[in-house]
Amino acid sequence: MYNTNTPPIVRNLLIVNVLVFLTQNLLPPSMGRWFEMTFALHSPMVLGEFYQLFSYMFMHAGLSHLFFNMFALWMFGRVIEYDLGSKRFLTYYLVCGVGAGLMQLGVGAIEGGMSLTVGASGAVYGLLLAYGMLHPNNTIMLMFPPIALKAKWFVVIYGVIELFAGIASSGGGVAHYAHLGGMLWGFLLLRYWKKTNQIWY
Repeated sequence: MYNTNTPPIVRNLLIVNVLVFLTQNLLPPSMGRWFEMTFALHSPMVLGEFYQLFSYMFMHAGLSHLFFNMFALWMFGRVIEYDLGSKRFLTYYLVCGVGAGLMQLGVGAIEGGMSLTVGASGAVYGLLLAYGMLHPNNTIMLMFPPIALKAKWFVVIYGVIELFAGIASSGGGVAHYAHLGGMLWGFLLLRYWKKTNQIWY
């Protein structure tokens, strides 16, 4: 039975995301646009603004975007933080988020352009991947449709959906390849930690 309390890194990530969202929406329009252009992910490799690979994951495009990412962070993140420990969990979360950003930049370069990217989704998809790898036989109840799935199949299905959505997408405002990037970097980091006997699963 897992502790149902919210551990410190997850709690602080929730607070920071909410504070950044409030900042985005309470600034005057001109300053809000500057904030978005400065800290959202778009072309750090060209402009030298590499901090965007970190800052973008704390920004969100709307209340529903924030809510669903933070709900998933709370739901899966607290389990993974107890599994990995707070320090390793924070490293994992940030690596997944940066990896997601790099994937999105790479796809944008191949496609010849990139719109602004914001959101914790890439890091959150990394958490989904970790939950599926560390607790493969735990049951997750979906809301739509209301069916129960083992975590390992939940992760596989979501990964396949994101892959096909990314291939078929003509934009739509959803960074499908960032989601896949978060899962890929999360997988590689978990495998490295397992191979070096830093974690066991």
